[in-house]
Formats: sequence, C-alpha cells, structure tokens
Amino acid sequence: GFEQLAADAGRAPDLGDKAEIAQLAAAELRHFELLRERLTQMGSDVADAMEPFVRAVGIFHESTAPADWLEGVVKAYVGNGIAVDFYREVSVLVDESTRELVLEVLSDTGQAEFAVDRVRRAIAADPIVAGRLALWGRRIVGEALAQAQQVISRRPALADLMLGGSGFDVVAVSEVFNRITAQHTRRMAALGLAA
Repeated sequence: GFEQLAADAGRAPDLGDKAEIAQLAAAELRHFELLRERLTQMGSDVADAMEPFVRAVGIFHESTAPADWLEGVVKAYVGNGIAVDFYREVSVLVDESTRELVLEVLSDTGQAEFAVDRVRRAIAADPIVAGRLALWGRRIVGEALAQAQQVISRRPALADLMLGGSGFDVVAVSEVFNRITAQHTRRMAALGLAA
C-alpha cells in the first residue's frame, strides 16, 4: 500500500525511480480514499474496520523488512499481488456494488510493470542477484500466507464469508491458498525469478 511504497521511494537509486514510486504511492492513497468513503457510507470508521488486521499486517512488515531497494521492489510487487489475489477471492462473495469498488481499488496502477522492469534490469546487470531475490520472494509469500491464515482463523465472520458459512475449514482455506500460490508463481516468473 501507500506506506510501503512511500518507504520504497526513499530507497530508490535515482530521482526518476523516486518520482515513479511516489506516483504509485499516490495512486494507492486514492484507493484508500475510495475505501474510506465506502466504509463511511456503510456507517463504519476506517480505523475500527481495519483494527482486527493491524497486528497481522504489522507482523508481516516487521518480518519482511527489505535490506535494500531491490528487495523493497520485490516485496511491494509480491506482497501487493498476494493481497490482490486474496481480496479477489473475497470479492466474489460480496454484493455487486462492493465487488465493483473492490475491483476498482485492486486495479493495477502500473506497479507491476515498474517492478518487473526494474528487477529484470537488475538481473541483466548482475545475474547473481536473481538467487537472492528468488529466496526473498519465497519468504514474502510464506509470511503473507501465514498471516492471512492467522487472520482467517481468528475472524469467524471472514472465514464464514470465504468458505460459504462453513467456518474455518483447513481444506477450503488450502484451496484458496493454492490458487494464490499459483498466481505468485506466475508473478515470480514475470520477474525472471524462480518461485
């Protein structure tokens, strides 16, 4: 999201990349504003709505702090991709107007193209970096899925929504995570990295 991209802008190697990442962060902030407006229309406060997820997101970011700019780019691309896949899974289960908003907020703002370009350029300049970044991508997906599973297991309403009212079902959650992992593998291949 916005906060991660803003931090990445500070690590960018040159002014051009800083400006591009700042644009991506601004687009994420606009997405946040759309979600806040929708929650307000529904009579909810954004901070209250997000509170149950703050701990898991914090743990994810603490345990996946990038060591350098390239790791930040991979984290933003992989982490955002996993979040998008997760929200898409949930979006098919909500009302149409909410689904339309979710899909609008999930629309690609150019982040994927930026990340793929920068990582592929880095690999072309120094092929050795590919191994390190591939391991980093695996770490990110592992931590993201672990935190997502924790959130689902602790939020019965979310588990019911995702699993059709059946509560937390390890097999059903595994199927969702298998689909998310398949998408992750495609994203890593786009970066030129082994999943």
